[in-house]
Amino acid sequence: MKKYFNFEELGTNYRREIIGGITTFLSMAYILAVNPSILSLQGVDGIPDSMRMDMGAVFVATAIAAFVGCLIMGLYAKFPIAVAPGMGLNAFFAFTVVLAMGIPWQTALTGVMFSGIIFMLLTVAGLREYIINAIPMELKMAVSAGIGFFITFVGLQGAGLIVADDATLVALGDIKSSTVLLSVAGLVITVILMSRKVKGAVFFGMITTAIIGLIFGLVPTPTAIFSAAPSIAPTFGAAFEAFADPAQLFTIQFLIVMLTFLFVDFFDTAGTLVGVASQAGLIKDNKLPGAQKALLADATATVTGSIFGTSTVTSYVESTAGVAAGARTGFAAVVTGVLFLLAIFISPLIVMFTPEVTAPALIIVGALMASNLAKIRWTEFEIALPAFITIFVMPLSYSIATGIATGFIFYPIAMIMAGRRKEIHPVMYGLFVIFVLYFIFLE
Repeated sequence: MKKYFNFEELGTNYRREIIGGITTFLSMAYILAVNPSILSLQGVDGIPDSMRMDMGAVFVATAIAAFVGCLIMGLYAKFPIAVAPGMGLNAFFAFTVVLAMGIPWQTALTGVMFSGIIFMLLTVAGLREYIINAIPMELKMAVSAGIGFFITFVGLQGAGLIVADDATLVALGDIKSSTVLLSVAGLVITVILMSRKVKGAVFFGMITTAIIGLIFGLVPTPTAIFSAAPSIAPTFGAAFEAFADPAQLFTIQFLIVMLTFLFVDFFDTAGTLVGVASQAGLIKDNKLPGAQKALLADATATVTGSIFGTSTVTSYVESTAGVAAGARTGFAAVVTGVLFLLAIFISPLIVMFTPEVTAPALIIVGALMASNLAKIRWTEFEIALPAFITIFVMPLSYSIATGIATGFIFYPIAMIMAGRRKEIHPVMYGLFVIFVLYFIFLE
């Protein structure tokens, strides 16, 4: 096992990988509760039940999709990257496709399945890996740093330290709130552990925060340890129902839906993959060895998830929390996947790890990823500007894909105007056109 995952070469061991895998799981376990809530349109009144997906079935589908994706990512690609139904894409699925467009959720699942199949074909052909390797190192580092700022922003929101404000868009939250103080305490504890170079500091900081929350009644107390798995029947195979009426698959509306799933997942995954891999020190000579396998794992999980009954599956930036805790190989992803599968039966325990508990981990990891800023040549304006825009737009637009799109549009413009046209890879021109069309037609 150690030889298969190259433990010695990557300087890791079972303890670090297990802690890393558990940390990643705890950082992203919220999706088990959030995804069913979104896809079932929980809280939306005045709509027929036929528009709502079954929460129990979606919960199981979410866990299974994550399990399959993590298992393939770990055993086949050997990366410490976890996958699960993506935030943002699930909201697009529920609120735009189903609620606004009126497309049946069964047909929306078909769109997810088609996008996953196209991903698989592009990956097998080597086009996805080719595109990723064509991106300049500075922009890759900008993507990584931008994701760091993005997840720090997510963590600050989860902690309640940053809140919405009508006048200034964002503002400081109620720092006297008990739940905010819990996150602050967790952040202080994690900072102390990190500064003392304690192995698995992020993980232990999260566990300590959860315990403090339980003691003071700030996080839910589990009512049980085990529970029966909900039925998957309401959603399993629903993606194939649209084939009974193929006409609904040959419309401009369906094409836009499928392309949106395809586009956002492509670049969210690419950005996350580069970000996590750079944090783990896996990028060599501006290339990510084995990227094709990682991308195929993501695509396969998307197809699997659509069949079981959930929206697009993507790589998670929270994987960086596991990397910070020591994960370096696919063994950590396998651990995360197994925990997702077990979560089907021990779901009551998940309630302890609220956004306030996981927020310190995201904030710390964001700070770690910001170190990639040092690898960008800031004195060269034509490189610094696209990198800066990539980083800046990610958290402000609340979208990794939009940040990448904006920065990559400005890159060829700045380089051409600086007389450095020959340094631009042909792929970057193609991406320029795609991103411009993205903003014109899909935004």
